[in-house]
Amino acid sequence: MSKNEEPNKVEEEMKDEAVKMEENTTTEVEESTAEEATSSVKKKRKRGGRGGSKKQEGKVAELETTINDLEDDMTAIQERLVVTQDELKESKDKYLRLYAEFDNYRKRTAREKLELSKVASQDLMKSILSSLDDFERAFKAAEQNEDERVPEGINLVHEKFLKTLDAKGLVKMESNGEDFDSELHEAVTKFPAPTPELKGKVIDTIEAGYYLNEKIIRYAKVVIGE
Repeated sequence: MSKNEEPNKVEEEMKDEAVKMEENTTTEVEESTAEEATSSVKKKRKRGGRGGSKKQEGKVAELETTINDLEDDMTAIQERLVVTQDELKESKDKYLRLYAEFDNYRKRTAREKLELSKVASQDLMKSILSSLDDFERAFKAAEQNEDERVPEGINLVHEKFLKTLDAKGLVKMESNGEDFDSELHEAVTKFPAPTPELKGKVIDTIEAGYYLNEKIIRYAKVVIGE
């Protein structure tokens, strides 16, 4: 190799070395710039993520407050519902008691009216019984004396009279031949029984007993066999 060629070679090598150094420097600068850009993006993302998290936390807190308010309202509604149910039950009990009292009052009033009407008719019937007894005595006397002078018209009046009284609830008590009962009969006297079967039984009726609507208004006055 000539002396001129040796310096040229060295110069070329130095140039190549400079180019490599420049390329390496450019690469390092680019890499550093890329790293810085990446770091900046991450920081921005991080800052953005923190802002979004705070916003979400605010929304969650707001929803929790709304839920708590709704739960409080629901509790208040349930308490009011319980109070309303108690009030409704109490009102129903009062209504049932009032209805029962009114029904008892209605029944008692109807019963009292019926009793009053019975008492009024009872007094009237008792006053009529004496006239009815006179009829019975007259017919009995006529039968005993075999007197046929009782006019037919009187018989008709008597029968009509009995039918009217029967329609009003007056019923004659049948006593002859029945066992003596202190709840129905009033013993006037005792006579020897005509037959053994009549001992302790009613053998004659002095004054007939009467029912008015199944209630005794006069006891029968009877003679008992012994």
